[in-house]
Amino acid sequence: MQDAALTLRDVGFRWPGRDAFGLSVPDFALARGESLLLLGESGSGKSTLLSLICGIVTADHGQVAVGGTDLASLRAGARDRLRAEQIGVIFQQFNLLPYASVSDNIHLPLRFAPARRKRTTPGEAAALCAALGLPAGILSARAGRLSVGQQQRVAVARALIGQPPLIVADEPTSALDAATQDGFLGLLFERIAASGSSLLMVSHDERLGRRFDRVVRLSDIVQTQRTAA
Repeated sequence: MQDAALTLRDVGFRWPGRDAFGLSVPDFALARGESLLLLGESGSGKSTLLSLICGIVTADHGQVAVGGTDLASLRAGARDRLRAEQIGVIFQQFNLLPYASVSDNIHLPLRFAPARRKRTTPGEAAALCAALGLPAGILSARAGRLSVGQQQRVAVARALIGQPPLIVADEPTSALDAATQDGFLGLLFERIAASGSSLLMVSHDERLGRRFDRVVRLSDIVQTQRTAA
């Protein structure tokens, strides 16, 4: 796919050890500005696929390219920098630093991403918090004292700050009821549209699909293998 935010071509990976889990991805691409929902149940290879996309692990063969850069061509430190610059990640468990302030949590990715830091505008963290429905003055609050819903919105602000080209979201709505889910997704899509980022969200909830440009089942693009040693 031309002008792709993300491409995987002939990718293969296997974790080491007994009963090693592996997967292969023959061909997958996400266009710039596209929103895609990837439907996958537990054990379907979701975590391994996201680790490959974010450069946490590298493929045994094939190409994983983010913004046209093949992750396998980079040393570990350069992969970490590319992830910080190019990818905003919304984790299922939010992964906030509980004793740090909301401001410190939101700005954390910028410490490792000078180009992304330059794209950040004065007051952007406060503007993101306001757009995501967080109360005024929350930037100074300790993250561990927030409600689950507030922590979730802080995690989204952290992923969006500095307008990374690719947003990867791992089951970000799994703990929410239907009404809260809908409101959260509305805010997320509004902010992504404003930044022009691409969105790859992994979930098991098919009801979310109506909001996305494209819906793909993980089993249609990923082949998994488990081999006993």
